[in-house]
Amino acid sequence: MELFNTINGAVNDFVWGVPAIILIMGVGLYLTIRLKGVQFRQWGFLIKNTYVKAFKQAKQDDASTEKEGEITSFQAAMASVSAVVGSGNVAGVATAIVAGGPGALFWMIVAAIVGMATKFAEIGLGIKYREKAADGTMLSGPMYYVSKGLHAPWLGKIVSVLFLFFSIVISAVVDTNSIALAFNEEFGIPPIAVGIVLAAVTGVIIFGGIKRIGEVCGILSPFMAGAYLFFGLLIIVLHIAELPAAIGIIVKSAFNPQAALGGAAGITITTAMSKGMARGIFSNEAGVGSAAVTHGAATVASPGEQAIWGPLEVFVDTIVVCTISGLAVVLSGLWSTGDLDGSALTMAAFRTLLPGNWGQYIVLGALLLFGFSCLITYYNYMEKGWISLFGLKGKGIVKVLWLVFIIIGSYSTLGFVWDLADTCNGLIIIPNLIALAILAKEVVAIKDDYWKAEFPKYMEERAKKKASK
Repeated sequence: MELFNTINGAVNDFVWGVPAIILIMGVGLYLTIRLKGVQFRQWGFLIKNTYVKAFKQAKQDDASTEKEGEITSFQAAMASVSAVVGSGNVAGVATAIVAGGPGALFWMIVAAIVGMATKFAEIGLGIKYREKAADGTMLSGPMYYVSKGLHAPWLGKIVSVLFLFFSIVISAVVDTNSIALAFNEEFGIPPIAVGIVLAAVTGVIIFGGIKRIGEVCGILSPFMAGAYLFFGLLIIVLHIAELPAAIGIIVKSAFNPQAALGGAAGITITTAMSKGMARGIFSNEAGVGSAAVTHGAATVASPGEQAIWGPLEVFVDTIVVCTISGLAVVLSGLWSTGDLDGSALTMAAFRTLLPGNWGQYIVLGALLLFGFSCLITYYNYMEKGWISLFGLKGKGIVKVLWLVFIIIGSYSTLGFVWDLADTCNGLIIIPNLIALAILAKEVVAIKDDYWKAEFPKYMEERAKKKASK
């Protein structure tokens, strides 16, 4: 195990070094410019054609016979949100701050801002290059747009293999581990017992297919995010006087951690950037291409119709949820003691900052719902990676393997699983981001086609509303 840790550490240092930071920021900025700042403009239009439209027209989407897909646009979005709003928002932010200082939160947000354009591109290309399997399953993801868009089937196969490892490590291992350790910390429940229960409940859902996954996530996602955000915002309100100082140390340590933190643990600006971006991408998955898998099952008429969920998804996940978690950890001051890490640190922060002695249960509940939703949605990632390599044969084996890895993840060690997660993320973003940069012209066409078709309708509706007042 020591040798494996050494090898993984060396790979991790390479994939999250300066070249990776340049690639993430460079491709994100390039797509932002090519898409004319899609994440900064016309938010009314984006919200109107995502959340508002989904709630109003869910029945029409279900009944549509003119659009291809397996689940509604809203269910696909909620399944994708369930995948990204997971343990990374609770435990991942805490590990980033411990390893990279409070400045890691700043770089997490910066990466998310450019990542909004990246995710728009991933979802749009995912819909454009998706395929329908013999059993009606919609097949989508980076392995398909890399293979067909770049005319490189061999690279698509490599991405598929990476996707299998990515799915297993990021969710089956990390999410289970975060939940199991949290319950062990609070109640003394053996991690293996938690793993077995999670595997059993997950099995009931994943054997029902993507439709059941979409239905469950459509219920869980709004509830779990809403409850966690409410209490996170309550912490900020209750400690508003200390907020400027917390923001100050976040910004200062982002650019000069040695001065801001007094040289704590040898944290440098490169450390803060790499840890922040690594955990940010772990959380919102912008650059990984995974959103294309779930969104690829949506029943939509055009790629742009689903791609506009991308910027909103990253915004909710990182700029809202991760920021609230990070502020709570920094406000508590517990990050600097070195005694706590991961979900245990976030739980302690909520317990310290909320009145009474119950704040940890908010985090525990959110972690359970966040992590469980990831376990059911990430299985879909693993299944699609398997199908792209081996076809429809062996899907039952994939389900069993997934449940086995959930149990294995429950008694893995915290530092090891997060380091392994960083490595898997770092390896898969390289071919994906290169593909997005090369296919940028197609992404621009996807955006322009959708805007030409839908934006005039939006402006006309706004004009009518103003005239009626």
